[in-house]
Amino acid sequence: MGNEGGNEMKKFKIAIVTLLVLSGLFVFNGCNRDMVDTYYTYDYDYAYVFKPDGSIFVEGKVQQWRDYEDGEQIQVKIDGKTYLVSSYNCILVDT
Repeated sequence: MGNEGGNEMKKFKIAIVTLLVLSGLFVFNGCNRDMVDTYYTYDYDYAYVFKPDGSIFVEGKVQQWRDYEDGEQIQVKIDGKTYLVSSYNCILVDT
């Protein structure tokens, strides 16, 4: 009966640690690496985004990128602008 305050404090500490871990995953997932997928990690420095006719639409240093497991789209951030593009129209380069 006298340990009720200790159990509540323990639950509170567990909740805080869980919140910090989840917050860290969200923060680092926006970086230039996929931090959640530990089997494959890719780091790309430069990207070429093409128009459907094959001409270059934009190219530059990659600030962030991500792909989607359920589709073939890539989201890439170049010079502060974010582009959602088909993976068929984007080349990511690790220099």
